[in-house]
Parts: sequence; structure tokens; C-alpha cells
Amino acid sequence: MAVTEQVVPFLPVVRRFEAAAFRAWPAASLHYDGAWLIRLTGGHPAKRLNSINPLDPGDCDNIADRIAAAAQRFDAYSRPVTFRISPLAGEPIATFLDEQGWSRFAESLVMTLPLDTIDFEHVMSQIPLRDMARFINAAMTVNDFEPSIRPGLTEVVSSIEPESGLFLLEDEDKPVASAICVHDGELAGLFQVASSFGQRGKGHGRRVVLSAIKWARMRGAKIAWLQVEADNEPAIRLYRSIGFSEIYRYHYRQPPAPR
Repeated sequence: MAVTEQVVPFLPVVRRFEAAAFRAWPAASLHYDGAWLIRLTGGHPAKRLNSINPLDPGDCDNIADRIAAAAQRFDAYSRPVTFRISPLAGEPIATFLDEQGWSRFAESLVMTLPLDTIDFEHVMSQIPLRDMARFINAAMTVNDFEPSIRPGLTEVVSSIEPESGLFLLEDEDKPVASAICVHDGELAGLFQVASSFGQRGKGHGRRVVLSAIKWARMRGAKIAWLQVEADNEPAIRLYRSIGFSEIYRYHYRQPPAPR
């Protein structure tokens, strides 16, 4: 059953977390068309790294022409034209995409947690890994990624400009959970949080999340945040049990397949 709770905050709050997301998970190529941010990454197929992101509800002029121009950039990267629609996208864009038959998929929640509400006394203190290759190898295993993802994932993680911590839990020298925590001023963003398939439900995800945000809290972070797909009910239950709550949602749009 899909999660239905949704709370849309004032747009400045959305802008704050959207900007933090772009800094924390950087695309290889950025292009602005007015207030549309086009993000493309040749080495990684993730939708958030390869999408058009409208950032001002008032910027909805010449939609068809601008999509056609953006499509040339996506073609150059062999990526499907994809919109990422957050509360910052103007309603005329959604109306246009609906009229053109664009699909809507992969709705995601943005969730936050005030860190002063967490008692970290009994949370395991963990020193982030400094060995990038070891972390990437572990994350590939935990997430069961295809080998082709490795170069792109390495490029993205290596390009993160704010301070970031690479967290890994192991059992008998085998990785069981991983997470990246990006400390950006008062914010601590969590990325690539995962437990290996055979180790789910054993508390590893909770441990790695709490260790990561404890690390960020000790560096001055005040709010932890993350993005999770709306149909990932086990992850959402975990995050809510820790204290995270939804602040807004976004989803993706793609054109119909050519006939």
C-alpha cells in the first residue's frame, strides 16, 4: 500500500533542500535554461543525475521549445528526456506534460529529522572510511549494483564538495550495510543507505543511519534529511521509527515511447 501522507512547506524550505541535494549528489554537467536546471551524467544513469529540474513556479514560458532544446542535450548523453517535478515546478508544466501523454513515475519523499530530538548516548560512534575504493566495492555489493555502475558511482562520490562521511557495517568481514552522509552546514544528507539482501531486518540499516547522523551532529549539523521512493515501505518505516518526517515530494516524468 502506497504512503499517502504529504505536507507541502513554503517554497523557501523546498529550495533549501533542493539546493542541498544538488550539492550533495553532483551531476557531471549542469546547464540552466532560465530557472530550469538540466543535470546530466554520462557515467551514471540515475534519474536525479539526468533530469530537468524546474526551480521557479513562475518560469513556464515556451515549454515545448525548451523541451526540444533540452532533448538535444539528453540525446548527446544517450539519456531519455526526464523531468524531475518538485513543488518548485509551475503547474503549467505538469499540465503540458499531461496533455502530451508523459508518464509519471518514481514518486519520492523528502524527509527531515531535527537532530536535537535524538539521544545519541547509546548510538555507536563510527569513524568514516577514508578508503574510497573499499567503500565503493562495499556499496556495489550491498546495493547489488551492476558492474557498469562502478565508474560513475566513484565519479559522483569523488565529486561531492561538502564534507562527506562514508559509512560501512561489516559482519565477518562482509559488508552488510552502507551509507553516505554529506555534512553541509546545518544539514546532514543521507545517500546510498542500504542493507544487503540477506541481512535486511536485522537492524543494520538503523545502526548505520544513526552512526552517520551522530557523526554529522558532532560537526554541527542540526537537521538530517534524505530522499526515499514512496513505494519503499520498509525504508520509510525505518526512517519514521527513527524520527524522520516528510516535508515534500517529487516525481519524474518521461515522454511516451515513439510509435
